[in-house]
Amino acid sequence: STISQVLDAFKDIGFRYATQAGVTISKNDVQTPPAKADILRNYEAQLQTIDEQYNAGEINQEERHEAVTKLWDSATSEVGDALNASLDELNPIYMMANSGARGSFSQIRQLAGMRGLMANPKGEIIERPIKSSFQEGLSVLEYFISTHGARKGLADTALRTADSGYLTRRLVDVAQDVIIRMEDCGTEEYIEMGVSKLEPDPETRRLRPTGEPNDNLIGRIAARDVTTKRGRVMVKQGDEIDRAELADIVAAWHDDTEKGTVITVPVRSVLKCQAPTGVCQLCYGRSLASGHMAQIGDAVGIIAAQSIGEPGTQLTMRTFHTGGVAGADITHGLPRVVELFEARKPKGLAKIAEVSGKVAVEDSDKATTVVITDEQGDEHRHTFPRRTRLFVDSGRKIEAGTQLNEGSLYPAELLEVRGRTETELYLVREVQEVYKSQGVDIDDKHIELIVRQMMKKVRVDQRGDTGLLPGQFIDRQEFGRVNQATIDQGGEAAQAEEIILGITKASLNTDSFLSAASFQETTKVLTDAALEGKTDRLNGLKENVIIGKLIPAATGLKRYRRIEIEPAEPLPRGIDEAGLLDHDELAAELGLGDGDALGGFGGMEPGFSDEDLSDLEQIGSESSSAGFMEELGDLDAPGGGGGSGSGSDE
Repeated sequence: STISQVLDAFKDIGFRYATQAGVTISKNDVQTPPAKADILRNYEAQLQTIDEQYNAGEINQEERHEAVTKLWDSATSEVGDALNASLDELNPIYMMANSGARGSFSQIRQLAGMRGLMANPKGEIIERPIKSSFQEGLSVLEYFISTHGARKGLADTALRTADSGYLTRRLVDVAQDVIIRMEDCGTEEYIEMGVSKLEPDPETRRLRPTGEPNDNLIGRIAARDVTTKRGRVMVKQGDEIDRAELADIVAAWHDDTEKGTVITVPVRSVLKCQAPTGVCQLCYGRSLASGHMAQIGDAVGIIAAQSIGEPGTQLTMRTFHTGGVAGADITHGLPRVVELFEARKPKGLAKIAEVSGKVAVEDSDKATTVVITDEQGDEHRHTFPRRTRLFVDSGRKIEAGTQLNEGSLYPAELLEVRGRTETELYLVREVQEVYKSQGVDIDDKHIELIVRQMMKKVRVDQRGDTGLLPGQFIDRQEFGRVNQATIDQGGEAAQAEEIILGITKASLNTDSFLSAASFQETTKVLTDAALEGKTDRLNGLKENVIIGKLIPAATGLKRYRRIEIEPAEPLPRGIDEAGLLDHDELAAELGLGDGDALGGFGGMEPGFSDEDLSDLEQIGSESSSAGFMEELGDLDAPGGGGGSGSGSDE
């Protein structure tokens, strides 16, 4: 076709000019910037000031380490900037890095600027920087220091592949039974989504609105009417939000977004879906694979798990121990994603206010104390190391659940103070932050689906008049059904508390013991299932694969297997169901008159009487046909084709 020829021509031009240009690397392509010596002299003078402060006892060892690290980071950046300024735009190495073909400016900086700070095998930053560049040559000590980082880089790459694969396996296991089962679950609950795209701030790495449309809203279903300030309806409740409507919403609220106000839209979400099993079409919205509404039978759980797991190898493995900052070890990259999905207590834990009230910050030589006075006048004190970055100021009124200092929140704590919705949205936001900081784009709905599985169960607190046991984990929807049945009979409902399970624990607590046994702790899972006399309803994909049954997704769903195919147009007169012409029609086709016989076809007269026919019917009904009908009847039973076939429809 013309397109392929044009593209081929582009490719040929590219190859021809790349060959003629002869862009190669020479050691003289980058020269050490003349300003380097002055820059280093300036920073060495600043280093002396820090040492004097430390010797005078004005700062402690931790603060000194942090100040020195920051100082040499700035020096490295300044030398790098001086080098970039001295490079010609047509310099081969500059062209390679600038076009994105190969390499980066940080590598050019190491070639001719300075290598900068290195980390030791524990991940702690070594104070002594490598001031030389590769072109100038490294001293023996500098060479030795730099081997730490090189080895760690290779070890990380090997580990990252294994860790990412294991994360994918856990995600698949926790979400494999999430299939679109119905059109609308009828829920009244929804979540609020911002209309602006969020991008990480280069300094704080926190997400902030950019003013560009948030693509995660495209294909979502509006849970309420979306209006302008004057009340004009832009999207009706229950309608799908498309790209044009999103642009309309962003334009209508542009002034507020410019002022930094976060404008949100109420949308349906799988987090709030009330389908008895799986999720419904309207809560899921558009399928990203087809660009149309997701179909009943789509295995959206597996799609979500693969969408999150596959880019896992692109995430960095490093945990930076910056020292200082209250010794906060802030986890980034893949370990942070695992930390969130396993709902673990994070490294560099931030404290949250348990009560609403007024803040007072008290500073002393050794520590900083945040005092929150509640409405009853009771004081709640939180103590932090001196140089901790606080997120609250004296005199400010705060709500329960407000983050007090820099760091990551513990999801279980947040759930207790702020409730389910806040915790769900925090997890989605934090996972997005990690992927976005590495330039990976994942749709919110995939992360929401995994978070839904983590928050799916509740723990029974008081049994009431139900048959439930205190401490038992039960599915949220099942708990609602049991309570409703008890109330209908005049009994007292059970009470339960919200819990959050990590993906490993959630996989082992699934309703299917076959799925759980094929994941981890096989002996324990099967022993417990046998002792409790569990029944596996075979609702997920794994359990059906294990017993060799059709998976209940796509055309394997019962609703599709029951479809009878009928002709699109009614059959013409005289044609039976097998598509054969009757006696008169066939004679007319062959051009025979009314009196002519169809001799060659045996005159189309049957060679047996009505009595013979009734005998045949009797024999048939006594033998094979009954068995055949019985076999057909079993095909749709949960037990599988040709088996015992007992059990009701799913």
